[in-house]
Amino acid sequence: MATIADSYHANGYVGAVEITTPQEASTHRRALEEAESQLGPLHYIDKVHTVLMSAWDLCTRPAVLDLVEEMIGPDILLYNSTYIIKEPSTAAKINWHQDLTYWGLSDPDAQVSMWLALAPATAESGCMRMVSGSHRHGQLEHATGSNDGNLLLKGQYIPQADDLEVAAAVCSLEPGQASFHHGWTVHASGPNQSDDRRIGLNVQYVAPHTHVGASQEPGASGTAIVVRGSDQHSYFGPDKAPTTNLDPQAIVRWRELDAAMKANFQIG
Repeated sequence: MATIADSYHANGYVGAVEITTPQEASTHRRALEEAESQLGPLHYIDKVHTVLMSAWDLCTRPAVLDLVEEMIGPDILLYNSTYIIKEPSTAAKINWHQDLTYWGLSDPDAQVSMWLALAPATAESGCMRMVSGSHRHGQLEHATGSNDGNLLLKGQYIPQADDLEVAAAVCSLEPGQASFHHGWTVHASGPNQSDDRRIGLNVQYVAPHTHVGASQEPGASGTAIVVRGSDQHSYFGPDKAPTTNLDPQAIVRWRELDAAMKANFQIG
């Protein structure tokens, strides 16, 4: 019988995987929104697992890591986490793109992303759409600077996307459900036309043998945390897990980590 990992490897993504109960998802949403009341907007701020206990809990759940292990192997680094939030009745969207185009990892198959819904992600609220099997075709041409409400940091998009619209599958998620996708899987999401926020925690896991860019010097690939197995390569410097919520020193470090992640994003 086919497993979740089998579907992931065949299609480049898998959706509607139960991670928490809807009630737990609601608790984690409240934790996010309480943090927003203290820190300001958290949309697309990287490395939130280093300052928020809620994010750390969701990123490191054994059931999640069991699935990630089936996808990329027994040694797992938690590389990044960020909330992706679309406010209700807004035009913001995410254009067609492939994540690995701007991450620069040396081994494309050594990474997987989890997108965990903390609020309903439906066609109305702008859930993701995935192009099945697109991860097998490698990198497609991307452009930057779209000015049509695209939320991506540098306005990344794939030109000539009409065929992608036809081929895409809707990936709806209820609170507590997650999708997992490969870094070459072509995906996008539309505007939130609902009356509720669309909130997801987006998490990247990598195997320690991959690195960012050409350098294999210790720590040259940024930072990460070993969450399962071991790291025999040290391409990534160490992040620190939070021990309390919103520790002032951790917040200072987190702001630096977020700036470093964004400065290292690549195009092409």
